[in-house]
Amino acid sequence: MSLTRCCVSVAEKIREKLEKAFEPLLLEIVDDSARHKGHAGHQSGGETHFNVTIVSAAFNGCTRVERHRLVTAALREEIGNPIHALALKTLTPDEAR
Repeated sequence: MSLTRCCVSVAEKIREKLEKAFEPLLLEIVDDSARHKGHAGHQSGGETHFNVTIVSAAFNGCTRVERHRLVTAALREEIGNPIHALALKTLTPDEAR
């Protein structure tokens, strides 16, 4: 079941898309927007700057750059608007131990 855009936070959209794309063992999404008040891309309602940690077997055999490309591809509709900044920590299950 897909969540509708009108009623869902950006963090929830991120969670839905990354869970669907990567079936993560661990997924942490932190809205870091408040720390960027006054900086480029900040909006008063927040939800523009995120830190994401994701552990998934889908990253096995991928370089860090490839992993980041996979994640940003999964979030392509949100990158740029509403997401201004996305810090990623992408790990395989073995790396997370």
